[in-house]
Amino acid sequence: MDKPAALLQREAMTFDLLCIGEPLGELNATRGGLQLGHGGDVSNVAVAAARQGARTAMLSALGADSVGESLRGLWAEEGVDAALVSSDPEASTGLYLIDHGEEGHRFSYWRQGSAASRLTPAAVAAGTPAAAALADSALVHASGISQAISTGACDLVFAAFEQARAAGALISYDTNLRLKLWPLPRARAIVQATAALADILLPGLEDARLLTGLEEPDAIVDRYLSLGAGMVVLTLGREGALIATPERRQRVPAPQVEALDATGAGDCFDGCFLAELRRGGDPFAAARYATVAAALSTRGYGAVPPIPRRAEVERQMASLAESEERS
Repeated sequence: MDKPAALLQREAMTFDLLCIGEPLGELNATRGGLQLGHGGDVSNVAVAAARQGARTAMLSALGADSVGESLRGLWAEEGVDAALVSSDPEASTGLYLIDHGEEGHRFSYWRQGSAASRLTPAAVAAGTPAAAALADSALVHASGISQAISTGACDLVFAAFEQARAAGALISYDTNLRLKLWPLPRARAIVQATAALADILLPGLEDARLLTGLEEPDAIVDRYLSLGAGMVVLTLGREGALIATPERRQRVPAPQVEALDATGAGDCFDGCFLAELRRGGDPFAAARYATVAAALSTRGYGAVPPIPRRAEVERQMASLAESEERS
């Protein structure tokens, strides 16, 4: 049985998707002033998947502060289960600022020593609620950022993936590279080791070029498939995505929209792709769905507010199909 088909067989799971990593508060400097919001790549993925109808959960830690309370409020509103998110009274919730210029968006971070960075493999030790949740999830997702925030967090991701694989869950991994968090040689070594464990690998083109030293998209997906990744979904920004399995590959174009802010578009893609893959089992159809959703998410400011819900994505896909038929 292939991996997507195996995913469809895991129907009795409590969670369709369990995300591991660091949530962040977001300050977005838009034309209307400074707006407080929410971010953190895996939290964005969880919200995006939940808006498509998936049962999602977060495994993380927050500070006992107003930013952490705000994130809990977001997850409660979006239907993301936060029972596995602990509160650390000795650390703060991470924060970042986005400002916008002619060259696009720019990020500044305040996350050193954050509550999430203090997590270790003890969070998923045998007998813990997190260990049970890993065994009761169809998909388990983390990213390069989840690993880069600290050595302990990196070890947590490896421990969680090992447990999830043993229980039959599929492993999803976004290489998401932040060179402010770790040097490129270490990032390359850790990402390569993790990519070899992934059933679903979700790199972005710019990051993949730095991580692999390769330029061409097809060469990049060949490299990751050779490491053992079950499928590679390489996002190409405005050019869409390249989806590859050992048997087949296909480019999926992205619809053109009037983009205001691409913050979180890759996370939106990941969440929508994983939700649709879980729903239907076809990675190529899931990628078509996710490229439309990610494009729609660039029409507003911030990581979370512009993420579309299923009805909006389906309307846009129907409209695109009608346009193609007329042409």
